Amino acid sequence: MSPRTGRPKIENPKSKPIHVRLDNECSEILEKYCEQESIAKTEGIRRGIQKLRSEIKK
Repeated sequence: MSPRTGRPKIENPKSKPIHVRLDNECSEILEKYCEQESIAKTEGIRRGIQKLRSEIKK
């Protein structure tokens, strides 16, 4: 048998899509942050979610 072809499996697949609506203020904040850090909006959202970790009550 020949080996599988195609893209290799990644370590941390991003397979959970989420769709949100933002107001103008949130959208501008996200855009400015992402422009400042030279990252995509999705990465900016992921960073924001990671910052929420400290606020989770155990």
